[in-house]
Amino acid sequence: MTAHYRENLPQLRAATPFLVWTGMETDLIFNRGVDLPGFASFPLLERAETRAIVLDYYRTQIRLAAEFGLGTILESTTWMANLDRAAALGYDAGQLAEINCDAIALMTEARAAETHAPVVLSANVGPRGDGYGEGDMSAAQAEAYHRPQIAALARTNVDVVSAYTMTNAAEAIGIVRACASLGLPVVVAFTVETDGRLPDGRPLAEAIATTDATTDAAAAYYMVNCAHPEHFDTVLDGSHRLKGLVVNASRCSHAELDEAETLDDGNPEELGAQIGALARAYPEICVVGGCCGTDMRHLRHMARAVTGATE
Repeated sequence: MTAHYRENLPQLRAATPFLVWTGMETDLIFNRGVDLPGFASFPLLERAETRAIVLDYYRTQIRLAAEFGLGTILESTTWMANLDRAAALGYDAGQLAEINCDAIALMTEARAAETHAPVVLSANVGPRGDGYGEGDMSAAQAEAYHRPQIAALARTNVDVVSAYTMTNAAEAIGIVRACASLGLPVVVAFTVETDGRLPDGRPLAEAIATTDATTDAAAAYYMVNCAHPEHFDTVLDGSHRLKGLVVNASRCSHAELDEAETLDDGNPEELGAQIGALARAYPEICVVGGCCGTDMRHLRHMARAVTGATE
């Protein structure tokens, strides 16, 4: 496995960070009243009216980035589109392969219609189990488990696979190996608890180093996601390998968010300022964006903060 898989990603060459958004599910549930059984968004693609909602999200995100002269990364609706997590919703392996391909096709449609900003298509791959749990697979088991989804994605024109909400190094290693063997660039986004450590207790820097050491540094780069900046701002080490911050609006812990019956959307302006400050402190950051509880208000403040734009 070599590092050549990262060479063609425009976010790594840009002068300003690309915008990304993974907060669609919480926005749909809490702000738009759309039911998402199992927190899965991929079934939205099966109905014309909800498919149109997803497409509109993509187009709005592209236009927002273009307004500030930024590139953007679209994330597919496939975080839950792996066999174990989709089985409870009645999907089999064949259906999931088609769904993963269709999700990339929808993003391709959005990119073709909006040519005002550089757009990267990212295939969003989630953990086998709970996105806040420790996980119990070996790296070899993770590689075998995630390979069918990644193999389906390899048949599309996706630009990169992004493994979001990774809770342990072993699963991240398996995904990186599967992507490298199929010739796909891959990004790993670890999630952390309020103490800045992964759910299994491992420090963030150690998880990155372990994944790199075991995969010949095949991942394009690493990110933190699904945590508030104040949960990890003291553990960022400035490593050139950590290049993305995709943050929650809320300061609540994962356990508190799991039990929440209302949306905590935090303070969009404050969150944008925090991201801007971190991007200035760590100039290697090339991706910023919003995760749970965020919407386009938060993204707008982030864009303004990283570009220095005024009202």
